[in-house]
Amino acid sequence: MPRPQTVTNVAIFEAALALMEARGSAGLTFAALAARIGLSGSTLVQRFGTKEALVHAALVHAWDTLDERTRRTAAEEPRTPEGAVAVLARLSEGYGDIESHADKLHLLREDFRHPDLRERGRSWIGLLAGLLDECFGGPTPDGIGLMMIAQWQGAILLWGFSPQARLDDFVREHLRRYLCQVGVGTRDG
Repeated sequence: MPRPQTVTNVAIFEAALALMEARGSAGLTFAALAARIGLSGSTLVQRFGTKEALVHAALVHAWDTLDERTRRTAAEEPRTPEGAVAVLARLSEGYGDIESHADKLHLLREDFRHPDLRERGRSWIGLLAGLLDECFGGPTPDGIGLMMIAQWQGAILLWGFSPQARLDDFVREHLRRYLCQVGVGTRDG
């Protein structure tokens, strides 16, 4: 009979993601992770087999978490253009300050490298675009949700080079201006 797990896989994944954010995937080793969570490196090897399997499992966990957060956030906001802005602004809160955001790019690099993780990204974009599309009634540009995602990510890039305001506030202002430009104003914009 196997021994009960004293540290859950979720706790391991969160610690692994934190190490990868700080150091990239090259900085994630079984020894570094073991020291961080209080397990032996051999226990981690028994659980995951290889570093590549651990990295992949941690990134899948991150996508699962983002999918759930996206659904929950969209459910909590009104189905209006301003609600769409609020969803993207709230999702921006997880980016942190500029240093934290820059560190998260290590994870994105790994997602880009693996076909199934790229597919998770495409799937999440489809989910988010659909949820945003639901926020618009009447005559709106076709595919407004996807266009808002592009504007949102562009706003994050712009903010990254001049991070003087809080990111979520910067995103709100940028997206409200964008919606006004495409003829879909928001109640606050």
